[in-house]
Amino acid sequence: MKTLEIPREGRAPSQILIGAGAVAELARLVPAGRRLFVVTDPHLAEAYAELLAPYHKIIIGLGEEHKTLSTVEQIHTELIAAGADRSSYLVGFGGGIVTDITGFVASTYMRGVGFGFVATSLLAQVDASVGGKNGVNLGGYKNMVGVFNQPDFVLCDVALLDTLPRREFVAGLAEVVKSAVIGDAELFEILERTAVDELLANKELLSEVVARTVSVKARIVEADEREGGVRRLLNLGHTVAHAIEKCSRRWVHGEAVAIGMNYIGRAAQRAEVSDAQTTERIVALLSRLGLPTECEIPMSELTVALRKDKKGSAGCIHVVFPCAIGRCEVRTMTYSELDSLLLG
Repeated sequence: MKTLEIPREGRAPSQILIGAGAVAELARLVPAGRRLFVVTDPHLAEAYAELLAPYHKIIIGLGEEHKTLSTVEQIHTELIAAGADRSSYLVGFGGGIVTDITGFVASTYMRGVGFGFVATSLLAQVDASVGGKNGVNLGGYKNMVGVFNQPDFVLCDVALLDTLPRREFVAGLAEVVKSAVIGDAELFEILERTAVDELLANKELLSEVVARTVSVKARIVEADEREGGVRRLLNLGHTVAHAIEKCSRRWVHGEAVAIGMNYIGRAAQRAEVSDAQTTERIVALLSRLGLPTECEIPMSELTVALRKDKKGSAGCIHVVFPCAIGRCEVRTMTYSELDSLLLG
């Protein structure tokens, strides 16, 4: 078991526990004497019925269409009906949608209650549940309503990934590749020489991959919790990815990120920030892992959609360009400048 910590101002650090069997730490990590409410989805509630039996469960719908203020209201209403008070404690048991919603609810119910996560998808373990971003979509636009608030703990039990559909596991690998491109060239090389089936079978190796990925994010979040500077690096591929997700429901989040990394890599070449070798190496790895790197949506349509990205302001947007494997930079440019680079 590996434990990482992310400092929190005025509170104990947020703990991330990584390894097979991490879920067994749940009862220990919830503060004694607190009434525990578990937010999860119907599939997980059934699959882990015995583990979750002692706790009050709140079930939410599956898919991005349920990552809304309506679902937040549903949970708030159920908490009130169940008599939850300020001493109550929330645990999001699920993938990135569950953890995003749970963190937002915990931050707003009675102006804030304690919370932690059990991340059951690879995407949640390496990205969504770590770092304190919690929120929901609005009008089809990703994460437009939310808060910064780090959980007390995140349990990343790689054994839970055995029941994950292969497509979801592979989609989570896009975030692993992203982190490697941002700040861990050695992790990138590990992925280049490792097959997806080997990762699934070798829990020790998978735990190392998850830990290295989380370490990249933890370092960045510690330096810039509220995304005023270096944390923007974590958006590599995401500006285009969110536009793809706005325009089409064909691609799940990790797949959209993979496509976004390809497109932004090509743009980086045109901006003379990167070279063809770096881009081709990234694209080759994504393809080798089974991730898409192209989509059918016209770039002209994507450039319109990305203007609603929440990271834009005053007609400009912060764009993350890969410079080399393990190193990226953030550039501020107008939407027109970005359009030119993307449209080629």
